[in-house]
Amino acid sequence: MFWDDDAPYDELSGLRDVVDVSFRIDCACLPLDHAHALSLALCERLPWLETEALAGVHLIHGAESGNGWMRPQDPERDLLHLSRRARLRLRVPEFRIDAAAALVGSRLDVAGFTVGIGAMNVIPLEPLPVVFARYVVSDPDQDEAAFLAGMVTELRGLGVPVSKLLSGRSHVLRVPGGLVHTRSLMVADLEPEASLRLQRSGVGPERAMGCGLFIGHKDIAPVPTGN
Repeated sequence: MFWDDDAPYDELSGLRDVVDVSFRIDCACLPLDHAHALSLALCERLPWLETEALAGVHLIHGAESGNGWMRPQDPERDLLHLSRRARLRLRVPEFRIDAAAALVGSRLDVAGFTVGIGAMNVIPLEPLPVVFARYVVSDPDQDEAAFLAGMVTELRGLGVPVSKLLSGRSHVLRVPGGLVHTRSLMVADLEPEASLRLQRSGVGPERAMGCGLFIGHKDIAPVPTGN
């Protein structure tokens, strides 16, 4: 037996049951707007992605998209050219890690482009004081102030105290028969527990299309505030 009364207690352990899994991919390019096609391809292989409350799909970003705030101009025609550093990332509860690993070695058809899935590694969520979501589903008729007010209400409902929010660029995701309007959102000055709680829970619908998923961000200074 080993017993160490001085071992540190992780007060955040109850919020560490969700992780990101990252896959190497073999793919030269994808349609710029690949949210629906990628979600469809993944949900065919992993049907639980659609119904698992804490799961989601991060969209794939290339050099042209920078940190996700700037993208090429024509989503209907432009292609996203991917480097060897590009990754496919899923957010999953820990008990789904083995199920997600079933993707390794498979090939996905994403809107006619083949995406080969390589080695996987697990990335714990970091309790950073600044987090951002590239896409949060929004009402196109709302102005920025109304959007932020709604987010304050939703975050507080999740038990996340809010002091600083920053809305970034608007973006549209195309789906069969319509459009999904989104805004990017940054949340700053978070305590570690609130940071993990928000990343774990996410906000809003369409998680399987990359919406409402927060990731840690090191610095808010370079992020533009215009639409």
